[in-house]
Amino acid sequence: MTTDTDFDLIQACRRGEMRAWERLLDKYERLVYSIALKYGLSVEDAADVAQITFTILMQSLDSLREDTRLAPWLVTVAKRHTWRWLTKHRREQVAPDEDLAAQEWGVHITANPIENWERVEWLRGGLEQLDERCRKLLSTLYFETETPSYVEVARQFKMPPGSVGPTRARCLERLKSLMLEAVAV
Repeated sequence: MTTDTDFDLIQACRRGEMRAWERLLDKYERLVYSIALKYGLSVEDAADVAQITFTILMQSLDSLREDTRLAPWLVTVAKRHTWRWLTKHRREQVAPDEDLAAQEWGVHITANPIENWERVEWLRGGLEQLDERCRKLLSTLYFETETPSYVEVARQFKMPPGSVGPTRARCLERLKSLMLEAVAV
């Protein structure tokens, strides 16, 4: 049993100490793996999410602050990639009455192409009302052909990787408010 603090582990990993990586994995691997399993991913897919999460940690080591707590950081990254996996692989399988996001926003996809086009225009109108930074951030995260990692987005927008999620959430809240105002009119 080791008493390494997160700071100690981060510093040792930055120096390339292999034992530090082993200790870090021993300490957090089950936690990260359990996130994907909790959301219903298979054992293999959960392992993929864990691998992606720890790869992003390796890529982000130099940008982590000294006071970074690894458990919440890793949980956030694992959840994000689990949600991406679910979105990518189950989009076609979700029935409209089971789509919680659609219910929350009041959007239901129909077989009518005109109604769907109107909804897309409604969304586009909401995005156009956002400030440029939010519009670009949401477009990058949700409308690019390849979904970039938060690390890539952070570099592109010149922000800390830990700020991408909270900024995204604030931008989505603004978009939701704007769109709900448009419906009320």
